[in-house]
Amino acid sequence: MRKIDSLSIDQFNVKADLSVFGLHLHDFPIELQLARDAITELQISHPESTPSNVNAVYMSPWKSHTMNGKFTPLIQIMADLIKKTSLEHLKTDIEALNFNLAVADCWGAIYEEESYAIPHWHFPSDFSTVIYLEIGTDAAPIVFANSLVVQPVSGSAIIFPGNLIHHVPSTKGRRVIVAINFIKVPKFEVPIIEPYTGL
Repeated sequence: MRKIDSLSIDQFNVKADLSVFGLHLHDFPIELQLARDAITELQISHPESTPSNVNAVYMSPWKSHTMNGKFTPLIQIMADLIKKTSLEHLKTDIEALNFNLAVADCWGAIYEEESYAIPHWHFPSDFSTVIYLEIGTDAAPIVFANSLVVQPVSGSAIIFPGNLIHHVPSTKGRRVIVAINFIKVPKFEVPIIEPYTGL
């Protein structure tokens, strides 16, 4: 057994201000429709809903972006919006720091009456996004840290830190969403850390 395996790790919870960013994608109807088409096509090709913290009528596979290229235009829009949000609100230029954004996961979900998502987070992703393709009357909101309630509309989207806990209460109305998780990756190749043999 390695020495590190026997170490205990203490957890200290810190109250911190984390931001959730909301926006509308009404200027991108083609990209939204392509993503909706992708969910329909995946529901045919991969009809079994993916087991997860989401209790929905259908959830596509975690790596849906690798199975259907129709998600790609929306992914690119959201990556650009994360960079814009980071620059304008977090005062950080992701590209100037030689980072790109890579997709860790992408999936679609269809919520009908009594569908919900239990509290969870998307760590280790750096940024999480949810795009609301269809929001019916009486659709449930998304709730962050049991305090911030965001009521989406069709064509809206949110960006939030991947480690921010959130859930969706049981819904009465239809919700069709795409979730995309992004991680920062260096533009340059990271050198491999060679083991130190002097111990």
